[in-house]
Amino acid sequence: MQHGPAVRRRKLGEELRALRDRSGLTSGEAARIVGWHQSKISRIETGRSGVKPGDIRLLLDAYGEVVSPEQRALLEALSASAAGPGPGGDTGRGRQWWHDYRGLLPQEYRDFISLEAGARSARTVELSVVPGLLQTPEYARAVTRAALGGLPEPKVDALVDVRLARQAVLRADPPLELSAVLDEAVLRRQIGGPGVMAEQLRHLVRVSRLPQVNLQVLPFSVGGHLGLTGPFVIFSFTNIADLDVVVLDHLTSSLYLERKEDLEAYGAAFRTIQAHALPPQDSSELIGSLADDA
Repeated sequence: MQHGPAVRRRKLGEELRALRDRSGLTSGEAARIVGWHQSKISRIETGRSGVKPGDIRLLLDAYGEVVSPEQRALLEALSASAAGPGPGGDTGRGRQWWHDYRGLLPQEYRDFISLEAGARSARTVELSVVPGLLQTPEYARAVTRAALGGLPEPKVDALVDVRLARQAVLRADPPLELSAVLDEAVLRRQIGGPGVMAEQLRHLVRVSRLPQVNLQVLPFSVGGHLGLTGPFVIFSFTNIADLDVVVLDHLTSSLYLERKEDLEAYGAAFRTIQAHALPPQDSSELIGSLADDA
């Protein structure tokens, strides 16, 4: 269990070592080609040290024809996000804007946004609130006030701005592919009052029509289910083997799981929960009827 950038540094290091092995170079030979000390290669490959996109380009040039153009582009993007907080960079969907909020956002929240910005897809199960990527401004404001009672309004405004900025991944090229299963309680909990909730429900109906969004509702009639142990998100990435990360959110911290057995367990759990949920069309109709009754 590690923070997001640490997970990605280790995965990046594993990919770079595999490419170096395929090129037939030792770590010492690779270091001499790029003009580094061998210990720097070792630190990068074991995930103990971050690596800048410019350094990635040097290494990939040294490894030559074993690196495809697709791998090169993705590893350069991954190196930017694996570095954690910094003065900028690119995740493949634009500048790392969340670093502008370093004084407001905890490190773990910035890690989460970084994963979200670089992922190809996200699978999520939510039990109590609408996922941040699907929230309306007023619903996001009500959730923020409830979760962080007593926060000054300027900070509430800034956190809502962050929540809305995150949603740009759904409009990016390519967009994040989102599969979300919401417990029926999410739809019936009156966050922000009837008016705010009605608009939030109507918004869910609208976004459910997007081709990159698969939205399902887990009805009360299902009874007990695997998701009762808590909400989770599974991020998947393009062209990098075994890069999936499971994020478990707690009140004061988040846990990042990357072990193969954890990924398999949560992947299986999501598939089971999804199979018990209403189909997307039926889910949209239920959400629409609740909006009309709100």
